[in-house]
Amino acid sequence: MNSAPANAGKYVRFPVTFEADTTQKETEEKNKSTRKLEELKTKMIATEKIRIAIAGYGNLGKGVEAGIMQNPDMELIAVFTRRAPESIKIRTQCVPVCRYSDMTEWAGKADVMILCGGSATDLIWQVPHAAQFFNTVDSFDTHAKIPWFYSTVNEAARSSGHTSIISVGWDPGMFSIARVYSNCILPSGKDYTFWGPGVSQGHSDAIRRISGVADARQYTIPVDDSVKSVRNGDNSELTAGQKHKRLCYVVAEENADLSRIEKEIKEMPDYFKEYETTVKFISKDDLEKNHSEMPHGGFVIRSGVTGKDEKHKQIIEYSLKLESNPGFTANVLLAYARAAYRLSCRSEYGAKTVFDIPPALLSPLTETELIKRFL
Repeated sequence: MNSAPANAGKYVRFPVTFEADTTQKETEEKNKSTRKLEELKTKMIATEKIRIAIAGYGNLGKGVEAGIMQNPDMELIAVFTRRAPESIKIRTQCVPVCRYSDMTEWAGKADVMILCGGSATDLIWQVPHAAQFFNTVDSFDTHAKIPWFYSTVNEAARSSGHTSIISVGWDPGMFSIARVYSNCILPSGKDYTFWGPGVSQGHSDAIRRISGVADARQYTIPVDDSVKSVRNGDNSELTAGQKHKRLCYVVAEENADLSRIEKEIKEMPDYFKEYETTVKFISKDDLEKNHSEMPHGGFVIRSGVTGKDEKHKQIIEYSLKLESNPGFTANVLLAYARAAYRLSCRSEYGAKTVFDIPPALLSPLTETELIKRFL
């Protein structure tokens, strides 16, 4: 009998072997049994929960904790923070809050570590480090640096026998998948991605890393005229700055140099330099009263043509409208945590992206259930 990997307690597999048939009746009975066993062989039967650990307990980390409560096949086993653990109060009872520096002591105890830091200064080093000890999922979203990030994480995960799914969320993530599908379907055309209007966690975090900034919210705003042009199928050539504007609300520390902060924001590469950026300094009370929510969204559009003379305009559009950006991103991370665990059970190690993950690995449902409900 084939044995499952030692760490694959979640899944039970059933081998199918039969001797040669001797009669028609026996053949029919054995064929019937074979079909039933084949269904069981590919069906994953839960025997224990996927053990999730969270690194970072900000808005995204809190969203992951809430999302675990919606996934019966998962459980939270630990939260890691760079703050004083005793200052962190989590919702889940009987789960320890630990120092980030103690994370490696939990190697082998967590099935997947979900890293919830910011891309600018946290994930860029945290993920390659964590991938040496855990299967990981992250939301690294600095698009220009993803190829380098993938290579770095891949080396760490592959050499240590772990699975790391990088740059998971809605962009990069769900929007990335939409772009690939639409390009395959409409090979002759152009891609357009519009974000917002809404709060960008990554950009807000990048501003907060600037010396003298106490807190910040960054709103990404699509340029209306550009959106209309794309939806009309004009196939215009648009730069990043022609598609979006950026509006930053910043709470400065007392006696901070406001001119320097504004200059650093507007000249930050990969985040603001290419865009029309407005910086407004406001009070902490104003930020908490008027900018405490985290809405976001956007849409991916593929504008193409088909037919003998390419005269038929075709538009594919995938959109999201989110009341809570971190809440949604957290649930995407959890779906891919399930896939990371399953791939690790198959010894499929190294870095992966959303392009490598078939939908069936994201779902807690069996293949039969997926076909019946969604196909």
